[in-house]
Amino acid sequence: MSQTYATHRRFDPLYHYVAFALWMLALAMDVRSLWLRHGGLLHLVVLFLLLIVMLKVRIYALRVQDRVIRLEETLRMKAILPAEMQGEIQRLKPNQFVGLRFASDGELAARVAEALKEDLGGEAIKKRIQTWRPDEFRV
Repeated sequence: MSQTYATHRRFDPLYHYVAFALWMLALAMDVRSLWLRHGGLLHLVVLFLLLIVMLKVRIYALRVQDRVIRLEETLRMKAILPAEMQGEIQRLKPNQFVGLRFASDGELAARVAEALKEDLGGEAIKKRIQTWRPDEFRV
């Protein structure tokens, strides 16, 4: 199956579904235990600390992926875009790089010009792409 705007989102079932569901279950059990005065507040504090760690780890990973995408797309744009557009690459915002990575080589210049002229965000760029270039590595 080829990737499109509708199918490009990725989920890691172990992280997105299992870990979060188990965290929610532990939270419910601790709140119930606290309500019934069987448990201590320390368990609840530890659960919230665990939530913060889970979210920060995810955010850090996405941030690193965004940096790699910016580097890859900058190199790709320097190889593909016409000389008069080379100086415009530095004006692109991080979310624009993320959206532009799905544009095929043939339409990259048009999407970059639109992104800069209309100050489009990543989602708006992705919705305008006609020929999708799949990215199978992002989670």
